[in-house]
Amino acid sequence: MKISVFGLGYVGAVTCGCLAKEGHSIVGVDVSSVKVDMINQGNSPVVEPEIGELIREGVARGTLRATADAREGILQSEISFVSVGTPSQANGSIDLQFVQSVCAQIGTALREKKGFHTIVLRSTMLPGSTRSLVIPTLEEHSGKQAGTDFGVCFNPEFLREGSSVYDFYHPPKTVVSGTDERSVNLLKEIYRDLPGDVFVTSLEVSEMVKYADNNFHAVKVTFANEIGMICKVLGIDSHDVMDIFCKDTKLNLSPYYLRPGFAYGGSCLPKDVNALRYLAKSKDLETPLLQSLQESNRIQVSAAIDRILATGRKNIGVLGFSFKAGTDDLRGSPIVEVVETLLGKGCQVRLFDQNVKVARLMGANQSYIEQRIPHLAALMCETLEEVIDNSDVILIGNKAAEFSAVFSRLRPDALIIDLVRVDRSKKSEGQYVGLAW
Repeated sequence: MKISVFGLGYVGAVTCGCLAKEGHSIVGVDVSSVKVDMINQGNSPVVEPEIGELIREGVARGTLRATADAREGILQSEISFVSVGTPSQANGSIDLQFVQSVCAQIGTALREKKGFHTIVLRSTMLPGSTRSLVIPTLEEHSGKQAGTDFGVCFNPEFLREGSSVYDFYHPPKTVVSGTDERSVNLLKEIYRDLPGDVFVTSLEVSEMVKYADNNFHAVKVTFANEIGMICKVLGIDSHDVMDIFCKDTKLNLSPYYLRPGFAYGGSCLPKDVNALRYLAKSKDLETPLLQSLQESNRIQVSAAIDRILATGRKNIGVLGFSFKAGTDDLRGSPIVEVVETLLGKGCQVRLFDQNVKVARLMGANQSYIEQRIPHLAALMCETLEEVIDNSDVILIGNKAAEFSAVFSRLRPDALIIDLVRVDRSKKSEGQYVGLAW
C-alpha cells in the first residue's frame, strides 16, 4: 500500500521502518526539516535498537522517504498514520494542539484528493477526542464528510521505547476502530500477518484501552515498590515474595478481579488491606497506593447509595446480600452497608439471596447476622418473585444466575440498578441503570 506517516518521533519512525520492511511504499511527514533530512539520508531520527537498519534499508530500496509537505503526503498515499505528540499541560490535562494542527493540514489536502482516503490516529488521546476534535477538524478543513468521503480510525500503539521494533512485530493485541467498515478492513489488512488477537471496537473503547493499559502498568510498578518497602523494613527478600506472587496466573496475573463492578468485600480483603496499611504506618512508611484502597472502595459504596436515593423511590428490593454469588458469607459485604444506609434514609427494603437463609446459617455467618445485623433478618424474602413484584427499584448486588430472571418479570414502572452488570447485553437506559456499564 501507499502509506504516509505523520510525525517522525519514536512511534512514527518505527512505523515507517517496519512498514517499509513489509514492502509498503512509505512517505514520512514531519514539520522538522532535521528529521526529514535524516530519514532521506537513511538515518533514524530516534535512538532505538534495529530501527536505524530498517530505515537505511527502506531508503536504499526506494520504499521509504520523508517530506515536510503534508499535501504531498496525502496526495501520494491512500492511508495516513498520525503519531504526533500529545504532551501534558501544567495542570495535567492533555495538549492536543499538534493533533489539531496536523488534522487541519490533512483536511486541507483532502480537498484536492479525488479518491477515498483513510486517516489512522495512533497518538494517545483521551476517550472522545477522535469524535469531538479529530473528525470535526478534518471535516471543517476538507469540506467532506467522515465515513463517506474519507475514513477515520483510531489504532492505539503498544510500543515500548528500547524494544519498539520487537513490539511492532509482536503486539500483545491489535485494537482497531473506525468510522466505516472500509477503513477498518484496510487497517486490518496492513496488520494481517502480525500475531495476537485483533479487536474491532468503538472509537471511545479503543482510545480508553491505551489509558487502561498504561495506568495499570503504573499501578503494578507502584504496588511492587510499596510491597518492596514493607519487605525491606521487615528484612524480607521482596523479589522472592514477588517471584512467587507472579507464579499465580489464576488470580494475580489474570483477568480475575479485572471486571468493573461493585466494591470488594468478604472476610479476607477488607481485613488484610487494613492489616497491611497498619503495618506500613507502624513502620513510618508512606504507601499511598495501599492507603488509598479502603477509601476508593468506600467511594464505590457511596456511589451506589447516591444513585438509589436519586431515584426518589422508597420501596427497594435487593437481590444478592452476600458479598459475592455462590456464598452465604455476609461478613464485610458492602451490600450490608448499602441496605443499612437505605433503612436510615427511610426506605423500605426487601432482601433475597438464595444462599442466605436464616434457618440454614451456621457458625460465623449465623453469629454475624444474630449479633451484628439481626434487624436485617426480618427483611429477607423467601422468593425472588416476592421482591420483584413489590419493589419500585431492584438493586442487583451479585452475579447469581437466577437474577437474570428479573428482566422478564420487571414491572413497567420499576427500575433496575445493576451493580455488577449481571447481563452484559444490557445498556444503561430506560428501566436499566448499570453502575458497571
